[in-house]
Amino acid sequence: MYSYSQGLERAVDDGWVCDAETAQTWFGALLEGSVGRVDLPILARLYDAWRVQDREQVAFWSLTLRACRETSELRAEDRHTGQALAKLLIGLEFSEAELWQNHPDATLATLFSLAAVRWEISKQLALSGYAWGWLENQVLAALKLLPLGQLAGQRILNSLVVKIPTVIEQAMDVEDTEIGGGLFGLALASSRHEMQYSRLFRS
Repeated sequence: MYSYSQGLERAVDDGWVCDAETAQTWFGALLEGSVGRVDLPILARLYDAWRVQDREQVAFWSLTLRACRETSELRAEDRHTGQALAKLLIGLEFSEAELWQNHPDATLATLFSLAAVRWEISKQLALSGYAWGWLENQVLAALKLLPLGQLAGQRILNSLVVKIPTVIEQAMDVEDTEIGGGLFGLALASSRHEMQYSRLFRS
């Protein structure tokens, strides 16, 4: 995950995110409007599907998550991280992961939920871990892109991590037909990043 900024690099280059305050605002909006409306509801459904070994539902929700990614970079990121996690889980003798190592619809959530189910991690804790991992990755990307110190990064984490339980609670109440989050700024930053001249990150 640490090779990806999910459009943040372009947002910084364009001056949309320029300091700790704007970074916190950017991350907070993505946490609530994208992760909480797309990733977490689908992760919960993938968890349920793996638990009952419903491969059709696993495939359906993986494809749905991929369809919700608005740019080629975001789709590629999900595929690459999902396939990489599949490879790791195969090494840990997760036979179910073998199908996903080279699957075009592999996503991080697909394999993350498989690991959570097989290791008997509760759905609530799995969603919390996924959200925390996403937030930490975004803050680490910001520390590389902006003149922020470790203390500023920790303050951003502290201010946003308290929102995760509420975001998860809301995500658990999202109906199938309500899944989706169109954040224009994220889509625009990601699409513009594809053409950015000099880049540190792959997305």
